[in-house]
This record gives sequence, structure tokens and C-alpha cells, in this order.
Amino acid sequence: MSAGAELPPPEGFAIGHWTDAVAETGCTVILPPAGSACGVDVRGGGPGSRETEILGPLANASEATAVLLTGGSAFGLAAADGVVRWCEEEGRGYATPGGLVPLVPAAVIYDLVTGRADVRPGPEQGYAAAASARAGVPERGRIGAAAGAAVAKAMGRELAPPGGIGYAALRLGTGETVAAIAAVNATGDIIDADGSAIAELPETVGGSRRSAELIASLSEMPDWSAREPRESTTLVCVMTDLALDKLGANKVARMASAGIARAVDPVFTPFDGDITFCLASGGAEPAPSWRVMAGGTAAATVTAAAIRDGARAAAA
Repeated sequence: MSAGAELPPPEGFAIGHWTDAVAETGCTVILPPAGSACGVDVRGGGPGSRETEILGPLANASEATAVLLTGGSAFGLAAADGVVRWCEEEGRGYATPGGLVPLVPAAVIYDLVTGRADVRPGPEQGYAAAASARAGVPERGRIGAAAGAAVAKAMGRELAPPGGIGYAALRLGTGETVAAIAAVNATGDIIDADGSAIAELPETVGGSRRSAELIASLSEMPDWSAREPRESTTLVCVMTDLALDKLGANKVARMASAGIARAVDPVFTPFDGDITFCLASGGAEPAPSWRVMAGGTAAATVTAAAIRDGARAAAA
């Protein structure tokens, strides 16, 4: 099963970015077809999020109107207000007796130590990202939510390689598409499918260039409190036209998180806020186990490929 960046997301999905290249921050919005089921899997030790609880299998709502990935740490969650406003103006939202209410789950990366810490995505920037959303293969690299991203930060950010937005997709044998977009800002190194490193510690760090090997070899723990902050995160949104209900979308999101573990090492650390969303537009019906297995298997593959693509695109 191979994944690449040539195949667009399923029909009806659109992706938009807002970027401040000087302040090195931004946000990314994923707009699914109306009524798409949504699930989430939270793995990192330091997540920053909004409205992820509505995606749990016990919550009443079964859909998401949009998903926001954003820089700016907790400040950046304010960008979701702008996405909500844009969705309301466009007649998108969850039907209630008082009208449509846009449901916009959001998650953040920490990018305050790059560019300008006092510039963060807010409502106007979230609105702009939603308004710019277009169908097709999204723009990648140091844009949107990953404009201020870096990877391989286990021993400090000052020498860390850049991170970025990455994308990958594949088509299942049954005809459905599974795609993923990732904002790559990991503490760990980015590892290719053959085990080689795409982004790792620079030679000037000394010892092993692999973060996991270097951390394991330390005779005493470094004084991380004296170093630049390394708060990190890899954010992923899987997009598919598989027929999944919310429970199925949550299961696929959980399986997709395995793709982060394939491409990032070390992964899910106390410094990372790793979160995976899954949006499914094929119809919210209870999904048989074989469909969840097929979707989740493909989701893990495209998640790993999107993370690798993000590191390569950022370095290009």
C-alpha cells in the first residue's frame, strides 16, 4: 500500500491556510462535506485543543463542520471563532432549534519561540483560512499551522531542523480515498520508511545524531528548564469518503496515530500535544469491522507519509 501527494482528498473536502511568514505562525482549516462524521485521538502529553470532547462516542453530536489546526499555542485557539463565523455565514453547521451551530474542533502547536511571540492566529486569521479553502492537493511546507514549526528538538530548539505542512493520500481497492494533512512540529526526529532519518539532530550536538539514542545514553538528565522551550506537537487530520459513523471515525483516528509513531521518534512525549482527527464523508452508518480495519490501516499509512512529506517540504 503506497501513498503519495499526487492524489487529491475525496470530493467535497477543501483546505485553506493563513500564514504570517514574518511572525512565523499561521493556521490551517479543513472543510468537509456537510454531515461528515468526525473522530479524534489524543496521544501527546501536552495537548492544546477546543471542542474535542464533542467528538467522543458518548457525545450527542455526530459531525464536525470544520477542523482547525493552528499555531500560537493556547492563544491560537481563538482562530476557531473566525472559522465558526465563516461557517455560519456560509450556512454550514449542526442543526439546532435555534439555527445552525458550526462545530469546529481545533488543536494547536507551540510556535511562540520563533518569529514573534506576540503575533498569533485569531478570529480574523481563522476566517481568512476558511475563506481561502480550496479543493485539490493542498499547499505544503512552512505555511499555515506549521509556519513556525521545527522538529528534532529533544536537545533544544536553537539547532532544530524546520517542520512543515505535509500531505499524502491513497485509494483503497474498494474505490474510496484516504488522505491526511499533517502539521509537523515534533520533539522527535522524522524517520523515513526505510528507517533512515529525514530530519534529526545536527552533528554539532555530539554523540549520536538520533534523538532516541542520545536520550537513552545520557548519564544524567539535562537541565531542560534552562533551555529554550521545546513544547511540540504533530497534528493530523485524516479525510476519507468511507462510510463511517462517529464511533468508526474515532477508531480510524486511533489507528491513524500509529502513523505518527512510524514517522516520529521519540513520539508522544510529555512535550508533544499530538492529536489525530478523522473526517469521514461517506455516510454516517455503523461501520463493520472490516471497513474500520481497511480505513484505519490506510490512515496510518497516509499519516506517516504526510509527516515525512511535511519535513521534506519544509527543508526544500
